[in-house]
Amino acid sequence: MIGSQRNDRSLSVLACVIFLLALVGIALGQMPAPSHPSLPVADSSTHSTPKIKTTTSGTPSTQSELNSKLGTGDLVEVSVYGVPELSTKARISSSGDLYLPLIDYVHVADLTLDEAQQIIEKRLSDGGFVNNPHVSVLVTESSSQAVTILGEVNRPGTYPVIGDRRLYDVISAAGGLTDKAGKAVTITHRDKPKESSTIHLPDNLSDNVESNLPVSAGDTIVVSRAGLVYVVGDVSRPSGFLIEDNKLTVLKALALAGGTTRTSSLNDSKLLRQTPQGVQQIPVPLKKILRAKAPDEPMMKGDILFVPTSGAKTVAYRGSEAIMALTTALTIVALQ
Repeated sequence: MIGSQRNDRSLSVLACVIFLLALVGIALGQMPAPSHPSLPVADSSTHSTPKIKTTTSGTPSTQSELNSKLGTGDLVEVSVYGVPELSTKARISSSGDLYLPLIDYVHVADLTLDEAQQIIEKRLSDGGFVNNPHVSVLVTESSSQAVTILGEVNRPGTYPVIGDRRLYDVISAAGGLTDKAGKAVTITHRDKPKESSTIHLPDNLSDNVESNLPVSAGDTIVVSRAGLVYVVGDVSRPSGFLIEDNKLTVLKALALAGGTTRTSSLNDSKLLRQTPQGVQQIPVPLKKILRAKAPDEPMMKGDILFVPTSGAKTVAYRGSEAIMALTTALTIVALQ
């Protein structure tokens, strides 16, 4: 009797569990299934080119790249999310146009990356090629966002400008100044080719930060070559020497040449200067200048300081040398 009651209770509990599970199943069956984003699918339109709906777009890695403007010669990579067939890499033509599949030529010069993306998206959408397109435009090789540095630098050429860049940055990228570099640097801007600015570099670049001007894409920088003056004739080390801003004088140039010799004709020295009328000979009273009895003569780029040899001094010194040699020989003979 007791066993049969226990069996009845077990059956009742089992029936209740089955009933509850049935209710739960019915409730779950009436709930809407969770939605999941579907993969892009081709549109069954009658258009010859399938329309594809995309969901995400790529963006440039930095804000400075996004705000930089495209220019002729730039190599760009264009991709449409979800449509790899439309991805392409092309160079902007000299007219500022970029050829893209389906939409032909698109004028993108002087547009930011964001503006270029929007106009390409509009052309794809208006042409019925892609529904809700998302375009990514990346610059892989920039010719327009660069500065050109020429003149007396070790590696003249074109260097990219991304973000804030200054003159010293470009000079450093070009390998620094050469030994013949002058102090004058001319900067010409692309948008104002007839207006150039010239600055003078200090002897030590760290001494004057005011000359470290900001540079922009399209600028052309020309580092001048320092002028030369020449010291020739009867001097210790005839050579050419750099001159900047015409600050070199006769005495300074003579010091660089190691000074005069004992046979130099100081009073007959002269400067040879090229003028529009020809070569001008300027007498230089070198003897008086050395004795501070005459002002030091300033030199100009291209000047030649000529210090002749004195014939009288040469004869005198050669005579004394001959006498000295004869005396030495006689002394040797007498000692033998």
